[in-house]
Amino acid sequence: MKNKSTSLSKSVIAILVLMISAISIHWMEKKPALKPGRWRAAINRPDGQQIVFNFETKDKAGKPVLYIINGSERLLVDSIGFSGDSLFIQMPFFESGFRVKLNGENELEGTWVKSYGEVIQRLPFKARYNTIERFATTAIATANITGRWSAHFKGKNDKVSTLTAEFTQDGAHLTGTFLDPTGDYRFLEGVVDGDSLKLSGFDGGHAFLFTAKVDDGNTISSGKFYSGAKGLQDWSAEKNANAAIPDGNDAANINLAAGKLNFSFPSITGGGNVSIKDKQYANKVVVIQILGSWCPNCMDETSFLSDYYNANKQRGVEVIGLTYERTTDLEKSRKAVQSFSKRFDVKYPILLTGVAVSDTLRAEKTLPQLKKIAAFPTTLFVNKRGEIAKVHIGYNGPATGKHYEEYKKEFEETITKLLAEK
Repeated sequence: MKNKSTSLSKSVIAILVLMISAISIHWMEKKPALKPGRWRAAINRPDGQQIVFNFETKDKAGKPVLYIINGSERLLVDSIGFSGDSLFIQMPFFESGFRVKLNGENELEGTWVKSYGEVIQRLPFKARYNTIERFATTAIATANITGRWSAHFKGKNDKVSTLTAEFTQDGAHLTGTFLDPTGDYRFLEGVVDGDSLKLSGFDGGHAFLFTAKVDDGNTISSGKFYSGAKGLQDWSAEKNANAAIPDGNDAANINLAAGKLNFSFPSITGGGNVSIKDKQYANKVVVIQILGSWCPNCMDETSFLSDYYNANKQRGVEVIGLTYERTTDLEKSRKAVQSFSKRFDVKYPILLTGVAVSDTLRAEKTLPQLKKIAAFPTTLFVNKRGEIAKVHIGYNGPATGKHYEEYKKEFEETITKLLAEK
């Protein structure tokens, strides 16, 4: 009996092992996977409005990646993790990401999580597979609004700010952006459906939705601008081929009494401080980039400066980035900026000032040669003598078309002029 009992026990154990193995294999097979293709995503605000965008999933070297689509932009997102039936999609910057579950094969549902320093924002998120359209259209556009516009946004206390809008319309399809003195609203995409304008953009930092009524080819009215979880402004616009924004140059902001630049801050890569007084920068033209990893326009400027530096450093041009993050915690800031820097393969040093962007004394504490740091990004052009020769506020990125080309031309002219000086 004892031998039979032992044999029976071994048989039961063997069966249990096989069952556990089968269950394990079953669960392994159920690991969530993203099918390659196009998706339509929507971030749901508390007021019921949806900030809509598209993305495309692909397989890259055996790993899933996705590309956020806004007009002509394709923003690579390659940090996608799996845990049980959940997916963790981390945006490459802006301390932003998605925590989602795959419902069947064709729907993602979960939360968009965005960090604003000590404040964490969470908004519901859904995405549907094999949906190419951003906004559905039901009627032929009543007008074509291609061109330049003066756009008026009503803020707190009914204060009105006038921006320049640039739109390109092809049938119902609409792309464009808005420009203000500090930069642009990056790539926006949408439709003109009958007399209804819908335009949106998402990059992990910006989450925008614009709606309005197209009265005719020269007037837009009843506009609403939804930003993030709670931002809301009224807007309207009239066509204006001569609409313009200030050129961004701010010579009056230089504090001559403070003398030459003289800063020293820790690098995001470690290894001690970097100073403008280091031998590497002697008798060279130095571009000082004032930025934050939370700033979408800074992202575009970093992409430009990284490429420019690699192509022009042999001419005697150096670049230094100075970051102002949402926190004074150097390690938290270092982590955020390292991710930002890695994405653009930045070869010039980026330094941690340790001063928060919200600090009203940020210039006084870090760059007393400036009367203020009015906007992000701000760019300083330093001549061979170590003096600030020019201050440029804001950045017109690639979404602005000819404005971007004009900025690049002006940038090169400034560098060439400073290099020619003795």
